[in-house]
Parts: sequence; structure tokens; C-alpha cells
Amino acid sequence: MQTVTSVATEKLSVTEKIGYSLGDLAANLIFQTLMTFLAFFYTDVYQIAPGAAAAIIFSGGIIGACFNPVMGIIADRTQSRWGKFRPWILWTAVPFGVIALLAFSTPDFSANGKIIYAFITYVLLVLVYSANNLPYSALSGVLTGNMADRNSLSAYRFVAVMIAQFIIQALLLPLVLILGDGDKAVGFEKTMLLFAITGIVFFLITFITTKERVQSPQLQKSSIRQDLTDLAANKPWAIMLLLTVLVFITLALKGGMYIFYFEHYLSAPHVAQFLQNIGFNSFIAGLNSLLTGIGLNEFLWPKDAATSGFSLFNAGGIICMIIGIGFSKSLADRFGKRDVFAVALFISTLFILLFYLLPPDAIGLVFLAQILHGLFYGITIPLLWAMIADVADYSEWKNHRRATAIIFSAMIFGLKLGLSIGGALVAGILAHYGYDALLPQQAADTINGIKLSVSLYAAVPFLLGVACMLAYEINKHKESQIERELNQRRAAVLQGD
Repeated sequence: MQTVTSVATEKLSVTEKIGYSLGDLAANLIFQTLMTFLAFFYTDVYQIAPGAAAAIIFSGGIIGACFNPVMGIIADRTQSRWGKFRPWILWTAVPFGVIALLAFSTPDFSANGKIIYAFITYVLLVLVYSANNLPYSALSGVLTGNMADRNSLSAYRFVAVMIAQFIIQALLLPLVLILGDGDKAVGFEKTMLLFAITGIVFFLITFITTKERVQSPQLQKSSIRQDLTDLAANKPWAIMLLLTVLVFITLALKGGMYIFYFEHYLSAPHVAQFLQNIGFNSFIAGLNSLLTGIGLNEFLWPKDAATSGFSLFNAGGIICMIIGIGFSKSLADRFGKRDVFAVALFISTLFILLFYLLPPDAIGLVFLAQILHGLFYGITIPLLWAMIADVADYSEWKNHRRATAIIFSAMIFGLKLGLSIGGALVAGILAHYGYDALLPQQAADTINGIKLSVSLYAAVPFLLGVACMLAYEINKHKESQIERELNQRRAAVLQGD
């Protein structure tokens, strides 16, 4: 008969790791679209003024962020035959897909009507995202108590995230143009319908293939007040909350501004020549020749240099992030999550800063900076979430009570807050520097604001995040100590039964 301790620390199968990771792929088809294209969708597709778009993104995101602690309390107290967290993935799968489709639809309302519609659908989307993704994230803390296996789970999970990111950042605009036959509004609706259906199926697979193993002691009784008191006294939790906010400010800011960077800063003729020189245009021509030769239709890749360059730029960065993720587990096992995260994040920030120095015709160097940034940032991606799971263990180790979901609410709250601030900054900076979507050529100040946003402005939160790691106390030695002592306690509880 398996003991509670052995069940809690048993190795996860590849099937369960893949099944769990598909949930993040599903969520990130929507999340990555929000982070990369929401400001662009509001300003350039739905024709909402940049200032109004900034207000929608910020205020709607804050509402969603404030819901996270409430959702954490609810999830920790959920009791069902499926566990605490798995049922929420089942219950929210369909609403998530439907609301995502509505949020990227463009009904023909007045200017004020568009703002109201965008605000309502965005708020609903971030609320259902919390109800889905907070329990999903907390689930990683109860699938296994083995910290090394959590590193492996995080690596699987974030390969799935990178696949979603590749689809969104490299292929979404081409999909929008192809499915909409050049009409971006129609294209966004059809693309989001495809993503919604895919996401619902993947959420159901996650629900079916996973199992909650780490259970709270049966005698554990804690009030909401006690959970919040424990949280307030948990210094690593506070640091991870701040770190998450800072990381997602940068991701939303630079991710949302890159499309404007390609359309308005980089030289279109030089981008077109770069694509020709590296053989990209020849590759598309050869692919189409092959397809037509066997009786199929051509692959309709966008003809304009900005869209093609932007998609390839993102693809190169994402591929290198996946490579970086591949190094993450071995480095973390050897040096500890904290130290590896801090060093890799710092190096990746240096390549963000490089964008400030690059002229609009240095296309090759722009791509090289993105590739190197992606390689080092990829190392940090699984570690951020794995450290949150460690913080949940730290809380149980210190307080003899486990409240996994409310701990993970730090991640989702910080994610939402960072996304809201970063996304609002995209639209706000555009408004501040006089961006006008109807102008064929933006003013010099506007272009400079776009350039600053993907370099200096984006680098500051990352550098502050590196500083946060200096105060984070869960190093490699403490990770091992916490895991060892928690396993001893769980064994003692079992023997007492």
C-alpha cells in the first residue's frame, strides 16, 4: 500500500506532464494575444482612441487582479470528488473560450459604445482567466511534492507556453489576414474562434490526465484571517509578488510595442532586403511551388515587410526561449532556482537595452539581439512558477498549514497587475507621444517613444526584478531543507493515523 508521503513525492508520468502542460497552451493562446495585440486590436482594428484603450486595459486589469485573492480563498476551500483545483479547469473551460471570442469581436457601435463593449468583455475575460488559471497554477503545487520533479513539470509546461507564444507572435497576424481575407476585424474573430475551440479541448485533457496528490493534513483548520495573516508574514511570497508584477510589466510593454516598432521605426526596405538575403522569401516561394505542384492552394503569407519581419522576429526569439527552457532544469538543480533566475534575467536585460542603440536599418542586429535575449530569458521562464510552488511549501514548513491557491494568487495577481500596467503603458505611451493610427507616417517624437518603449522603458522593471532576488531567501540549500522536513512531517502524520 502506498503511503501518503510516497504518493505526494511520486514521479509524474510523461503523459501527466504533457496533459498538464496543454492547459497552459490553451490559456496562453488567449493570454499571449492579450499581451501582444490587445492595444493594437483596440487602436488599429476596433478604432478606439489610444487614451481610452489605455484606461480600459488598466482599469479592467486591476479589477481582474483584485479578484485573485478572492479566487485563491475560494479554490483553497473547494471540496469535490475531483480535488480542490482540477474542477475549476473543467467548470471554466467553455466560458473562457466564449468570452475570449466576444472580447476580440468588433460589433458596430458608436465610439462610446465601443469603449463600453470593450471594457465589459475585457473585465469578463480577466475574471474568467483568474477563475481558470489560478487553480491551474496551484495544481502544479499539489501534483507532486518532489521539487526536482516540479522543475521538470515546469519545463514541460513552458515548452507548451512557448508553442502558444510562437503561434501568437509568429503566426497570429498572418492567420488574421488570411482568415479575414485582408479584413483584420473579421480575421481576429475567426482566429479567436479557432483558439477558443482548441482551448476548450485542451482544458478538458488537462482535467482528465492530472491527479492531486499533495493533501493538507486532515486536522488542518485555518480561517481566512489566518491564511491572510500567514501570507502577510511570508517574505518570499511578497518578493515573488513584486517580481511577477515587474516581469509582466516588461513582457506586456515590449510585447505590445514590437508591432509598432516594426511598422513605424524599422526601415521597411531594409526589412524586405533582410528577408530576401536570409532566404525567407525563397522559402515561401518554394513552399508554394510544392503545394501548387501537388494540386493544393498556395500558402498565403502576408506580402508587407513589417508583418513578415515581425512574425519571423518573434519566431526566432521564441525558438531560442525554448532552447533556454531546455537548460533551465539542469542549471536549477545544480545552482538553485534563485541564483539561476537572477543571472539569466540580468543577461537577457542587456539585450533589451541594446535595442536603444540600433539604427532602423540594422535589421540583422535587431534579430540577433532578440535571439540572444530569448535564449537567456527562456532559462527564467519555468523558474518563476517553480519558485511560487516552493513558496507554498515554505509557508507550510513555517506555519504548519498549507494554503496553496492563495499563495499562487500572488502569481496571478502580479501577472494581471503587470499585464494591466504594461498593456496600459503601451497605449498610454502611444497617446503621450501623439500616435495616430490613421496617419501613414508617424511624427519623429512618436517613433522615438516607440523605440524607448522596447529598450530603456522595458529594461527598468527587469533590472528591478534582478534586485528583488537579492532579498529572496529560498536558495538551493533551503529548498532541500524544506523538502526534507516536510516529507518527515507528512510521514509522522501518517504514522499518527
